[in-house]
This record gives sequence, C-alpha cells and structure tokens, in this order.
Amino acid sequence: MRAVILAGGEGTRLRPYTTVLPKPLMPVGEMPILEIVLRQLKHRGFDRVTLAVSYLAELIEAFCGDGSRFGLEIRYSREPRALSTAGPLKLVPGLDETFLVMNGDVLTTLDYAALVRFHRDRGAAATIAMHRRTIEIDFGVIEAGADGALERYIEKPRYHYTVSMGVNVLEPRALAHIGENEALGMPDLLLRLKAAGETVVAYEEPCLWLDIGRVDDYEKALDVFASRRAEFLAGSAEP
Repeated sequence: MRAVILAGGEGTRLRPYTTVLPKPLMPVGEMPILEIVLRQLKHRGFDRVTLAVSYLAELIEAFCGDGSRFGLEIRYSREPRALSTAGPLKLVPGLDETFLVMNGDVLTTLDYAALVRFHRDRGAAATIAMHRRTIEIDFGVIEAGADGALERYIEKPRYHYTVSMGVNVLEPRALAHIGENEALGMPDLLLRLKAAGETVVAYEEPCLWLDIGRVDDYEKALDVFASRRAEFLAGSAEP
C-alpha cells in the first residue's frame, strides 16, 4: 500500500520551535512525530511513502533518507510554492492506485489499514478519517434575542463535534479535480468530489488522536505519549 505524507508546512503556530525544525521532526518521546508515523505505516502494511516537502525539506530528507531503516521505500516531492493540503498531490508522480494521504504531524492510534479496507468496501472516491471531540466552555454562554431579551443561559456548556483527523484515503481519479499548480485545501477537494457526484464517506473508530498544531497541544501530546507509548507503537519495531 502507498501513502503520501504532507510535510511541507511551516508550523507557524508552533514557533519558536519550528524556526529551526520542521513540525514533522518535532520530538515526541525519544523520536520525531514523523518517525512514529512511519513505524505505524510499516506495521499496517504500507511499503511505499512519498513525503511532500517544502519548508526545511533538507532536514526531513536527511533524517528519513531512502526509508530503508524503517523498512519502507521513501521518495520526495517538493512544492515550488505553498499549495495547501491537496494541491501537492498533483505533483506526486505515479499515484495510479488507492492511496492514503495524511498530515505529517498526526499523532494517533488509528488503524490505517482498516481505514483503507473501509474505503475500498464502500467503493468511494475519498474517505475521511474522523474523530469525536468534546469542547468545554469555561464561561456561562448567553443567547439573547434582537431586543436583548434572555433566551438561554448555559453555564459552562460542553459541545460535541466530529472533526477531521487529517487522514484521508483517495482514488487516483480524485486528482483530476485539482488544477495544475493550484493551491487547494483538502476540504475543498472533498467538496468538489461530492459536487461532481463522487462517493465521499467518513470513517470512525475508537482511537487516540492528538492535534499538535499549537504549543499547548504539543506539550499535552508529550504527556499522553509518555503514558501511553505502547499503544502508539504497538506492533512496530522499536528504535
């Protein structure tokens, strides 16, 4: 199976860390996030990985090399300019079979192979991995009418959302909906596919998932990984 890892972003919300390191190389425990992802993909049966790189690309290439130390074949695709999260796929050669595409900073215990099987079983053009999140507001939330009359007053409410995990499975025909050198986000590509009559589905499984977009998220991820390391690296070869 084949995977494309999006590893070209500047990670601006993680500065100052990312002024010297690309976000996928931020350490979690004794290894970078990207190494955890590569070990997980290998364990789930993937053998070919393309890294879409741009910002500090030379550091990522130096760390991953040809992938042989992970038991993978790793190749690289460089963006001439920022193309968001779907645009870089148009530059990757040889995407002629079902492939997984994911952000390079995803820390999860998601079963990537099960996601691909679900996608194929549904005959979908695209499948989105989703995760349920709960957000607790630390204040009383007030809803008032146009005349200022109180309608609802909810003390410290909890809201439940289903969010994208930054992991998707696509068919090669999805690439036809990306323009040449077009900066296009993954949500826009998925909506284009839906508008074109293609089947786009969502997949959910009980798993751990951590967003590492901000400094406080990253610090939380360090604690969670330290306490549940065996779950993240289950079945993968130890470094």
